[in-house]
Amino acid sequence: MDRRNFLYAAGAAALQNHAIERVQAATKSLAGRPAQEVAADEDFWFEVRHAFSIDRSLINLNNGSVCPSPQVVQRAMEDQLRVMNMQPSYYVDEMLIPNMERVRRRLAATFGCDAEEIAITRNTTEAIETVQMGLDLKAGDEVLTTTQDYPSLLTTWRQLADRRGIVLKTIPYPTPPGSIDELAERFERAITPRTRVLMFCHVTYTTGQIFPVGNICRMARARGIETVVDGAHGFAHFPFKRDDLDCDYYGTSLHKWLTAPIGTGFLYVRKEKIPSLWPLFGAPAQMKANIRKFESIGTYPVANRSAIAEALAFLDSIGLERKAARLRYLRERWARRLERLPQVKILNSYDPAQSCGIGALSLEGVDSEKLTNYLMEKHRIHVRPRYVDGEFQCIRVTPNVYTALEEIDAFASAIEMAARQGVQL
Repeated sequence: MDRRNFLYAAGAAALQNHAIERVQAATKSLAGRPAQEVAADEDFWFEVRHAFSIDRSLINLNNGSVCPSPQVVQRAMEDQLRVMNMQPSYYVDEMLIPNMERVRRRLAATFGCDAEEIAITRNTTEAIETVQMGLDLKAGDEVLTTTQDYPSLLTTWRQLADRRGIVLKTIPYPTPPGSIDELAERFERAITPRTRVLMFCHVTYTTGQIFPVGNICRMARARGIETVVDGAHGFAHFPFKRDDLDCDYYGTSLHKWLTAPIGTGFLYVRKEKIPSLWPLFGAPAQMKANIRKFESIGTYPVANRSAIAEALAFLDSIGLERKAARLRYLRERWARRLERLPQVKILNSYDPAQSCGIGALSLEGVDSEKLTNYLMEKHRIHVRPRYVDGEFQCIRVTPNVYTALEEIDAFASAIEMAARQGVQL
């Protein structure tokens, strides 16, 4: 076999997967229909659900942590793993690693940037910490972020404060804010002459609040401030392109909303920023301006990364606009029902510019971890508790495209029962 035929044979089973063919066939019938209408078409989403191998004895509303991959992605990874183990030292170097360039190009096309600005990573944390540790910040330089940014990334800034003497400043904001413009205004008011970096979430891991990324980044650039965006919950969640964001750095996990294999992500670095950003692991001098210097981590699971291409193909078969409309439809279904309860507080705006599939609620007088345990033990529903010290607590609710309406309704019924009868474990 020559290389081309060998790689084709390795991926043939995934490409012929019956489940994705059913999704593609169902999609053809949607031509001309608006995404909001398709969001409520249960016949279409029935076909999408059957592309996944889900344990339906448990209702998973914690896709914000990690999503299952559809069968076509699982099979692609298994195929690549078999190839890798035939002759690892040869096939990996000569066939599978070169295939990463195709994955890089596909990711760049979806994100809307040059392929030479995308480094493939294992997750958001690796991507963003590469930036945090790689920026040349000096003692007294200020980093401005929010109280709702991801804990491990806040920990990294605090370590840099101890190590280099940088100054970390965090700003709070209401959940939800009065308007999306308020978020940009809070950043602008907090900037000082020593501010060097703004870091914030594209979509917060706490409540799913969407930030006006482009407005904040353009405001920062006009002041000579660099922008780092935590895109863990942004990419493949709803439609946008790099130019909409206009940020300097963006990191995301692909095992969340893209449904790629666990342990995949990417780092975007604006091309002119690549030479000055240090990689986490040493790279040769000749790679100074090469985005691949951020991938120099030693041996890594090649099969996981190879299957990213199939996850992108699966997303294309549904359509990102349709996916976003469905996710909003599911969130609003439970939120509109539960907001009528006086004990329930919904922490999301219904403004589509401020929220998509992620929702959050608190139940008066009930600790969120206790409510999480109640939902699992009594109703087999999996959610995630979230706490922001001194501000609020909540449960985060994150369905996905395979979530059935009856599962959303079962969650709403369980919260109604908890509000009526109390939480007894």
